[in-house]
Order: sequence, then structure tokens, then C-alpha cells
Amino acid sequence: MTSRRGRTAWLKKIFRKRGQPAEAEPLLLVDPVDTNYFYNTISRHEARFQIGQVVRHKLFPFRGVIFDVDPQFANTDEWYESIPEEVRPRKDQPFYHLFAENDRTHYIAYVSEQNLIPDDSDVPLSHPDIPEWFTMTGTGTYELKKHATN
Repeated sequence: MTSRRGRTAWLKKIFRKRGQPAEAEPLLLVDPVDTNYFYNTISRHEARFQIGQVVRHKLFPFRGVIFDVDPQFANTDEWYESIPEEVRPRKDQPFYHLFAENDRTHYIAYVSEQNLIPDDSDVPLSHPDIPEWFTMTGTGTYELKKHATN
């Protein structure tokens, strides 16, 4: 004897023919296409610094540990335009997210590669977010914790 509740009955219920979906509205392009931008391309920029590396800013007195890297500029135009033109970096280079600090405060910085140099001092950083993301190794370097990776 065969039951309606047999092995295949629930499959038939799930995959039974449903009504035809409504026709979707066509997508309209409201912004002009930027002919100087290569859409959906893979960045060919190679980062000079790595996550967990301690770096120092060339122009301003702060240092920090890198916790993320963008292969090219990925912040807002308002942020970019707020930088004085004489020190404004190029957009076509890696940008780094830092847990940064100076002698007065801790903060998160977004810095272009051209403005960073390796920090060779042995002074450990004291940013309060570092212990959540990094483990300090025996050699004094910062290793990203496994739960912090994406």
C-alpha cells in the first residue's frame, strides 16, 4: 500500500509547478558610465605591508598595526576631498586600516601606502582593540587571531 506521505510526496510538494513570476521591471542606468573606470576588474596592486605589521606615518607623528588592506582606495569621496591637496595621496595604490596611536590618543586610521614606512622600534603598541584582534608573538610581532579573519 502506498501512502501520500511517502518518500517522494514531500519533494513533489516542494517542487510542484508554481505560478509564473511577474515580469521584472528593466533596470535603468541613472548615473553616467565613467569611461575611465574599469568595472569588475581585478586590482593588480600588490601591498608592500602585511596585516599585523607595525608601521609609522611618514608625515604625521603616529604609528599603528595594520588590520586590513584595500588594494586601492575604497573610502568616500568626501573623505578623500577633505585631505589638503598638497598632501592628498593617489587613489591607485593600496590603503591600510590601522589601529593607530600617537602620544595623546588611540584611533583607527586609513592611510595610503605612499605615506607609510615600517616601524622598527621595539616599543609595543597600546591600542585597546589590539588584544581582541591580535596575539603578540615571542618575537614582538602581531599575529592575527583566527576568529578575526574573514
